[in-house]
Amino acid sequence: MKIYIASSWKNQHAVEMLTMLLRQKGHEVLSFVENNYGEGHSAKKPMDFEQWVWTDAAQRSFEYDTDGATKSDLVIYISPSGKDAAAEIGAAWASGVPIYGLYAKGEDFGLMRRMFTNWFEHYTDLLEIINNPQTSER
Repeated sequence: MKIYIASSWKNQHAVEMLTMLLRQKGHEVLSFVENNYGEGHSAKKPMDFEQWVWTDAAQRSFEYDTDGATKSDLVIYISPSGKDAAAEIGAAWASGVPIYGLYAKGEDFGLMRRMFTNWFEHYTDLLEIINNPQTSER
């Protein structure tokens, strides 16, 4: 299954660990973390963020993220996140891509949480559903 993870840089390690666990089960995972390091938006940014947003590298990252959200088989949202991840969720929902949310304290999605196919409080439950699709969803 092709999976895109929508989240925030503050959840970088969770994105990296979930990416690893899903790949170990044979899934193709699109990682905004890996991609953005390749595009030069990392701890060693060549310029400030506002300048970077308008570069060709930022355009490639934008396309990677929006394609990931709209052309994958599944989008996983790791909470809490920010505006960019919320926009990716909206794009995924509008494209008909199922969305699983991994709930964490501080999550503030309001009415738009209805876009999510499922919310999970434990990553193990999330992985169980993804790795064993015949398991009934909650």
